[in-house]
Order: sequence, then C-alpha cells, then structure tokens
Amino acid sequence: MSKLVSERRYLAVHLPFLPADRRIGAHLAPPDAPFAITEKQRGAMRIVALSAAAAALGLSPGMALADARARVPDLAAFPHDPGADKALLIRLVEGCERYTPMVAPAGESALLLDLTGCFEALGATETRVARDLHARLGRMRLHARLANATTPDAALALARFSVAEVEALPVAALDLGEEVHRALNRAGMRSIGDLASRPRAPLAARFGPELPVRLARLLEEEDRRITPHHAPPPVLVDRRFAEPLATLAPLCDVIRELAQQAEVLLARRGEGGRRFEIALFRTDGHVARLSVNSGRPLRDPAAIVRLFEERIESLADPLDPGFGYDMMRLGVSQVERLEVQQAELVPARAGTADLAPLLDRLSVRFGAESICRFAPRDAHLPEYAATLVPPESTGASWSQPEPGEPPLRPLFLYDPPQRIIALAEVPDGPPRRFTWQGRHYRVVRHEGPERIAYPWWKHPQGEGPTRDYYRVEDESGHRFWLFRHGLYGREKDDPGWYLHGLFA
Repeated sequence: MSKLVSERRYLAVHLPFLPADRRIGAHLAPPDAPFAITEKQRGAMRIVALSAAAAALGLSPGMALADARARVPDLAAFPHDPGADKALLIRLVEGCERYTPMVAPAGESALLLDLTGCFEALGATETRVARDLHARLGRMRLHARLANATTPDAALALARFSVAEVEALPVAALDLGEEVHRALNRAGMRSIGDLASRPRAPLAARFGPELPVRLARLLEEEDRRITPHHAPPPVLVDRRFAEPLATLAPLCDVIRELAQQAEVLLARRGEGGRRFEIALFRTDGHVARLSVNSGRPLRDPAAIVRLFEERIESLADPLDPGFGYDMMRLGVSQVERLEVQQAELVPARAGTADLAPLLDRLSVRFGAESICRFAPRDAHLPEYAATLVPPESTGASWSQPEPGEPPLRPLFLYDPPQRIIALAEVPDGPPRRFTWQGRHYRVVRHEGPERIAYPWWKHPQGEGPTRDYYRVEDESGHRFWLFRHGLYGREKDDPGWYLHGLFA
C-alpha cells in the first residue's frame, strides 16, 4: 500500500518521566538525585516510573525495588500516585488547547494534538509550534519528546522511541504485546521497515489480524483520527496577546471583542447561542474556564458581556492572573436557530416587559437551580397541576391573565392542605365562617363551587371523596381557596373543610 495522501498534521508529545517530573516540580522529590516511583505488585514493591537520573543509571520500570537498590544502594523511593499524575496530564491537555482545540491524552504519559488548519491562525509553522510547546514544558521542568506525522499513531511512536523515520521504529511500536514482539524478532523482523514490504495477509495469519491494522497506521496509510478531550464548539474565536494580561481590568473589553466576532459567525449560521464559555490561558499553563447560559438564543455582544460580568463578580474563588494571561478563547457550545424578527409596531403594554435578560443574570449570579418558574402539567388534582422548572426549559411560555380577570387558582398552595372548621348555611352550600390557626374569618364574598372528582381512571379499584372548591373573601379583603372534602350525604355524613391556598 502507498503512504496516505493527507493534509492532516499531528504533533505527539511523549513525557517519559511524568510521575517523577511531577514530584520534582511540586518540590516533593530531589531534582538531581536518582529516585523511583513504586507500588506493590504481587506481594513485592516494584518500580513503575523513574526519574531521569535513575534511568541514566540503567534502571528500568518493572524491576523489583530490592534489585534496583542492589545496584543503586542510595536509591530513594516514593509511592505511586496515579490520580495526581492523571490530573497533571489533563492540565497539560487543557494548556495545549492554546494551539488547537483538538487535543487528547494518549495513555498515561503522552498527548496528541491535531494541528490541521491551525498554522494560519497561529501565525506559525509546524516547527515553531513544536519549539514553543517544548519550551513551555521545559519551564515546567518536564522532560518531553515531540514528533510530527500525518497519523496520530506514527507521531506517537516516533516521539516514544525518539527516532526520525517510521521504518526505523522497532516492532515494539506495534504495541501488540511481548509475545508477538518476541515472535517477530525470532522471525528476523526487528523493525517496521522489515515489515513494510511484506504481504499483509501472511502476517495476519501468523501474528494475528490486528498486526496489519497497526502497521498501516504506523506507515501513515490509515488515519484513525483522535477524539479531543473537549469537543470543539460550533463557534470558536480567540485572541492572543502580545503582552500577557496581568490584571483583570481589560477582561470585559476583550470578551466584548470576542463576542462581536462570534456575533458575525452566528449571524451567518442563522443561530444564537444558549451556552457561552471562555477559557483564559495563563503563561504557566493553567487554564481558567467560565461559562454562562441564556434562556433564549442570544448573539448580542452587550448581553453576553453582562452575563460574564455577573459570573465574574459572583465567583467564590476570584480569578488569579498570576504572571498574566497570554490568550483568551470564547466558544459557543450550544446553539439554536435564531430568526430575525421585526420590531413591534405597537409598543407593548405595561407589565409585559421581556424577563429573559433579568432571569439570565439572576441564574448566572445565584445558580440556575435557584431560579424557577411554574409550568403546567397534565394532572387532574390541583396540587399536581403545576411544577417548578428552570426558566430556560422548554414548554409552556410565561402567561398573564387578561386585565381585570382574577386568577381562578392561587399560585401558593399548602402541601398538605390545612384543616379548618367551617360553618355553612346549608350542609352542601358555600362557607359563611371558618376558623384557621385559631383565628375566625367571616366570608363576605364567594365564587363556586368548582367540583373536582376523584381520579378514578388512575385507580380503577379505588374510590375517593369529591372536592368542592370555593374562592372566598373575608371582611379584610383577604382571599382564600377552600374546599369541602366529600359530598354531604352521598360520600360522607360530615365532610371536612380544608384551606388549600392563598391568593396574592
């Protein structure tokens, strides 16, 4: 097969001493003395990682700690902490998003960057990007080997084995297990170049069907692509600074500039954003991320900036620019269709102002879970006829009664309904007086009854009392929602009365 004709370019970063370098960077281990990272395996302490100084003495991962100390008596040992190592690797992945949004971890000690189409935006060549990344890792005291190729497998193998050509890679680069590697060596095939010219079918029959697949990827004949750690959003804009931002004062101005660029891209797509995210890349590799949500599709830069201002002001842990931010990125990760609408010819009446901007700002400041609205439900009983949902949830829209029309049911309901003592002129008539929480009320106006039967279709075998609801008003103008539980004489001899809700 011929080499894959592809314009894709991958950069692989192999970190051979990541666990040890992490400890040195955190001042948890000596920078120059040899030491090992160990864990207990099958009842014995074995080396899982080494410092660069220890590796230079001929030690290797997998050795028993006792055997290693027989060679190097003063060898220090530290416990393996895979969680901390993984956290550092993810931090490096996020830091590499300054070059491309297509970054992914590869195993426990490597990164893969898809740099396709990024060089023009970066204003740099492939070589300059690799040098810049190598220098940043060096300032973090991390040993790194970098390599470029047209497939991720080839780039990673070149970086891992530190060779210049794919054909010079050992067969161990196939990563098919020690047994297959030994069999290939016994057959006289010690490098990828030895395998490249051989027919693939006999190799698959003898060494397994996975070998031709791995070989094609190393020879840059097949590109498996990578799955980025963060999926790139539909709309993405960024700003790189000639001098790092050492203060937060110009932050909102930069967000406004990025929002204006995003507005143009969203308008071309005929969409608006529902979720906006900014990433602040610090010079030391740290990445701060902030996000805001909108209850409706939005692309107005001023509105986007107001949401981020609320978000920044409400942070429990304020942003720390450290030595400065050298890049900022704005992504619109959730978009919806946004049609252009004609402005109203007649001004809206009082009380119908758009609440969406206010609700967005409240949600950003206090959390989306703290702001709710009522939404109707398909339920028979009043206590189940509405539920609380986030403001931006889909479903019934905000509604208001017509002017002069009183609400038929109160917004505030007691759960459970409050028991009261009521007096009616006739047993099945409206209440004239009632007592609630030790206070006496005289009814001067009433409306009803609104009869609600027991939901027999949900409980075919059961029966329940009917409710007769009344809207009543006392001498002081307070309005209550009462119901009699059961029909007098037919369902109960002495039906009880309950206060279910209060009108505003």
